[in-house]
Amino acid sequence: MKLKFLGTGTSQGVPVIGCTCEVCLSKNAKDKRFRASALVTTDKNKQILIDCGPDFRQQMLVNQENNLDITLLTHEHNDHVIGLDDMRPLIFKSGQNMPLYSSERVGNEVKNRFPYAFADERYPGAPAFDLHTIDNKPFEVLDIEITPIEVIHYKITVFGYKFKNLAYITDAGFISETEKQKLKNLDVLILNCIRKFEPHPAHFILEDVVNLFEELKPKKLFLTHLSHHFGLHDIEDKLLPDGIHLSYDGLEINF
Repeated sequence: MKLKFLGTGTSQGVPVIGCTCEVCLSKNAKDKRFRASALVTTDKNKQILIDCGPDFRQQMLVNQENNLDITLLTHEHNDHVIGLDDMRPLIFKSGQNMPLYSSERVGNEVKNRFPYAFADERYPGAPAFDLHTIDNKPFEVLDIEITPIEVIHYKITVFGYKFKNLAYITDAGFISETEKQKLKNLDVLILNCIRKFEPHPAHFILEDVVNLFEELKPKKLFLTHLSHHFGLHDIEDKLLPDGIHLSYDGLEINF
């Protein structure tokens, strides 16, 4: 299987509008970050999208991706769901509703934000989704088992997802001891890390991630959901402890 980072930035993306810091002015493609999202390709060539933010259309075009089979949603914040309307060409091409997997709370919020996609009589150009409610227990889809990981993002619960020996977690500031058991000794762990130093009420910072790396002991750990406050990719990546890496848009991981 393969995971491709479609976006590795925070809710504002990088560069940030109007910012003149060295990261936002960088010419390095690895410092240009769409909003956080990932695409998993199964060993049977099925495509699983994790989150669908405002950059979804451009992410698919830049990566020349033309197909999705299902979508997993981590939570309902705009930078993770507001691009769902842009799935229309894929839905029209397949002739089938797009399956969305999420908690009940997130599914209800999708209905509230995209009511026209669930109307009894839909406008001919509207998208169409099939909502599948999942709980914090493994489920099987596309002939693979997916294990949700429940984490806390400020005051709400968010789902990360584990595929085989890889786990993807975004928008987390706390992971319980129970959920950590699902994350021990992975081949690949992907965690959000908004910045290096100043504590954040809803996201991990670098110190938190390093502590989790030492505790959970994955073979490799990749940082995502990075803000412009983290620093330049080519400098900061070399300063990280062995086994920890900065992700970047377009990076692919085989697992």
